[in-house]
Amino acid sequence: MCASHLTSKSNPARRELYRIFFYDCPPVTKKAHWPITRRAIDFSKTPTALFRTRLHDEIRRLRKTALRLGHLSEDAGWALRPERLKALLKGDIAVANLADDDFFYDVKQKGVDMRVGVDIASLAFKHQVDQIVLIAGDADFVPAAKLARREGIDFVLDPMWHPIHPSLNEHIDGLRSTCPNPARPRGEPTLADDIDPDFP
Repeated sequence: MCASHLTSKSNPARRELYRIFFYDCPPVTKKAHWPITRRAIDFSKTPTALFRTRLHDEIRRLRKTALRLGHLSEDAGWALRPERLKALLKGDIAVANLADDDFFYDVKQKGVDMRVGVDIASLAFKHQVDQIVLIAGDADFVPAAKLARREGIDFVLDPMWHPIHPSLNEHIDGLRSTCPNPARPRGEPTLADDIDPDFP
């Protein structure tokens, strides 16, 4: 998906890749007990934690790739799923009807947005690149994008087909998703197929 951004309709010649930055947090590895049954759970042995650990190890081995890890907040715990909380408050269910599956372990990542901003600022100030492609979908990147654009960097957003707020368009130079669009049959064109970040 990242490599697909190295070419475009108006510029079929392959650009040179500086580096792919991958931002994430280490998985939860602590032990806890389910809120209802009080069964013990070791998060380090869950499929999610095992996959995340293997993924990070593989990324570290890749050429032209940098892994940027934040950290997880210590203020974590079980939270009731929103739809079950709503049903509980409406009186549709009682506390006695709740099960372990109605809860999720709520933990927040810290330091990731800061690392994104620092890397964008460093690339822009040192003029190490002429284009930055950010694969994201929220508005947290806006200050960094504005800084990069002031330094003359072409800033492209890839939201992976997720809708973005219209106000974000004024802070980017192009909008382009290169992964398959899950909402469209394979091969069917979309409006985004005609949006080229390399407009004159």
